Amino acid sequence: MKRFIGFIRKEFYHIFRDKRSLFILFGMPIAQIMLFGFAITNEINNVDIAIFDKSKDATTQEIINKITASKYFSNKQLIQNEKEIEAVFKKGKVKAVLVFEKDFSKKLVKENKATIQIITDATDPNTANTISNYTNSILKKYQQEINKDIKIAYQIIPETRMVYNPELKSVFMFVPGVMTIILMLVSAMMTSISITREKELGTMEILLVSPIKPAQVIIGKVFPYIFLSVINAIVIILLSIFVFKMPVQGSFFLLGFESVLFIVNALSLGILISTISETQQTAMMISLMGLMLPVILLSGFIFPISSMPFPLQVISNIIPAKWFIIILKGIMLKGVGISFIWKETLILIGMTLFFMGLSIKKYKIRLE
Repeated sequence: MKRFIGFIRKEFYHIFRDKRSLFILFGMPIAQIMLFGFAITNEINNVDIAIFDKSKDATTQEIINKITASKYFSNKQLIQNEKEIEAVFKKGKVKAVLVFEKDFSKKLVKENKATIQIITDATDPNTANTISNYTNSILKKYQQEINKDIKIAYQIIPETRMVYNPELKSVFMFVPGVMTIILMLVSAMMTSISITREKELGTMEILLVSPIKPAQVIIGKVFPYIFLSVINAIVIILLSIFVFKMPVQGSFFLLGFESVLFIVNALSLGILISTISETQQTAMMISLMGLMLPVILLSGFIFPISSMPFPLQVISNIIPAKWFIIILKGIMLKGVGISFIWKETLILIGMTLFFMGLSIKKYKIRLE
């Protein structure tokens, strides 16, 4: 036992002496959570729009004021003819043009309807769709205001209520995903080079002739990074709560337990990569490129898994990040307990034991 504790102490010393590893372990996660949290969003704010008002009456001016007074749009240009629309879009700054038809106010009074054309730059389809939805929402609200004293028979008015995220803040969607990616990549990347480093430095022979068993080597390599990654997770959660106002509706204890479980899972995967790789460069490439794309694309972080082809839905089940994102959203946004996420928890435990067992089996007790 003393040898094992000494081995763990040696690993801690080695980590703290390597300034590059410390920067990767603590500096990169903070930079990434701040960058992703502020940069990744599906909301729009102060989008530049142009107005082509053929009518130029009091009603169109009132609608224009309501649209530009919102935080979503900023009126940057008034267009005088249709030929200018294409030129405005080609410059790239204006993302939408609102076209009010001629005699807008008169038609609204006489015919009870008037047309506003919304032309959007669909080179970014998601942004174009969001602009269209926001504009329609403002116009619908204005229509309700002018029709509040008019009775219309057989009205069917749908009422929508958003639960868990009533303000539709995109940060509530991205923070759990970003937290998962950071813990997975950083944890796996750091342990993936632990055994390969011993091979390159020539100290692997010392480990092989030592009385320490393969299981103790694997656990000893993982243990220091558990402690350091937990600190990482705490920092990320605190940033999520205090910087991005991410709620935690459920138990902090359960959140901590699940985070530690996922960290051990990621570290186990990293140590498995380390046992099958011969050089640190190979291990880094496998852990970075081999894990990044599957985690981002198949975890449900950005794209809903239910919308993917069936073969990819099946493959996504072997991605640990998928189950951790479900757990995070359940605890942080829905406030669920272990009775609702026991299945995902058992899957992560099973994957962790599998990675650990395979790492021990793949650990070579002889140099070839």
